[in-house]
Amino acid sequence: MKRRDIFKILPALPLLGGLTAHAIPLEANLVSSFSKQDLIKDLGLRPFINAAGNYTFMTGSIMPEDVMEAIKVSSSKYLMLDEVQDKVGDRIASLCRAEAATVTAGCWSAMVLGMAGVLTGMDSSKVGLLPHLEGTDMKSEVILQKSHSEVELALKQAGAKLILVETRKELEDAINERTAMLYFLNKKSPKGLIKDEEWVAIGQKYNLPTMINIAADVPPVENLWKFNDMGFDLVVISGGKAMCGPQSTGILMGRKDLIAAARLSANPRGGVGRGQKVNKEEILGMYVALDRFIHLDHAKQWAQWEDAIAYIDYQIKSINGVTTEVVIPPTDNNMPFLKVSWDPHKIDLTSAQMDENLTLGTPSIKVISWELENHIRIGVHTLFKGEEKEVAKRVKEELLKAS
Repeated sequence: MKRRDIFKILPALPLLGGLTAHAIPLEANLVSSFSKQDLIKDLGLRPFINAAGNYTFMTGSIMPEDVMEAIKVSSSKYLMLDEVQDKVGDRIASLCRAEAATVTAGCWSAMVLGMAGVLTGMDSSKVGLLPHLEGTDMKSEVILQKSHSEVELALKQAGAKLILVETRKELEDAINERTAMLYFLNKKSPKGLIKDEEWVAIGQKYNLPTMINIAADVPPVENLWKFNDMGFDLVVISGGKAMCGPQSTGILMGRKDLIAAARLSANPRGGVGRGQKVNKEEILGMYVALDRFIHLDHAKQWAQWEDAIAYIDYQIKSINGVTTEVVIPPTDNNMPFLKVSWDPHKIDLTSAQMDENLTLGTPSIKVISWELENHIRIGVHTLFKGEEKEVAKRVKEELLKAS
């Protein structure tokens, strides 16, 4: 068809039924039938007061306005994904005192990609071999302490074989020509016989890269650079917990060569991490969340948490049979929680029943409970101002009803 014939047909397009929709201006197709206020209600979803913590199954955290603004602004622009990762990675690395960094699709993805980078290096021909390393001459073994076994399936997803040890002698005996990396899970640090600094030293002694998982281990904020300074070659962390970034984000940071190698297996390239996509909005939102978290007044925030705990504690501790205790986990979720226990001979209520009653009540409230035990744990760091009063009221009601 000649060009002049196309222009003769164009005026008639709105009259052709099959092509009518394409003749309507784009803007006319962009009107949504959903109101942002009613969408949750329209879908029949039930929000709850989160008196538990930043848990994945509870959708992580609530993103602050400046994080949402970064997501909104970036959603209206086309950007080159690698350029976004380059620029944001440089900023994150600077903030966390690492050589390099990249935003990943959660902490799990950071583990997969970090492991992939260690296994392949910058050899692109090896990227396509993962995760099937049998019959190759590639290093494939990762050593970790038995007590640190929890989410290491992410390492296996990249093709690694796991070697479990307990003592330093077992660790050094296990190192051989197939050893690719030493892995450390920070939340289990108190249970392991080999501590973090010694773990790094052993890695350096044998010229082996070390990775540490600090998924939920801020606060304290200093952990964001502590392990980079200590000498770990790779650090992985979740972005959607205490930092209040997008729940689907994480950060992989550490040695520049290993981060570059990890990105060979990441979106938009092929490899074991191709499906673990993280978009421009999430990358920029994670950067803003990290920067915001680092510059928070953490002393003031901690004092606010203590005030909220004190209020709840005061409201319920006088109930006959009830005891309370402030607990602070030593590594992960290192924030104050209120542990509420009760005498089952005086209060006929299980933890599971308490959890169910709070969940089904109005408003719905979620706490941390143990099915067969007689106590709950209340986290205040996920509460908004004033919600501690509702939590105290409802917990008190349930305890008194069962007395």
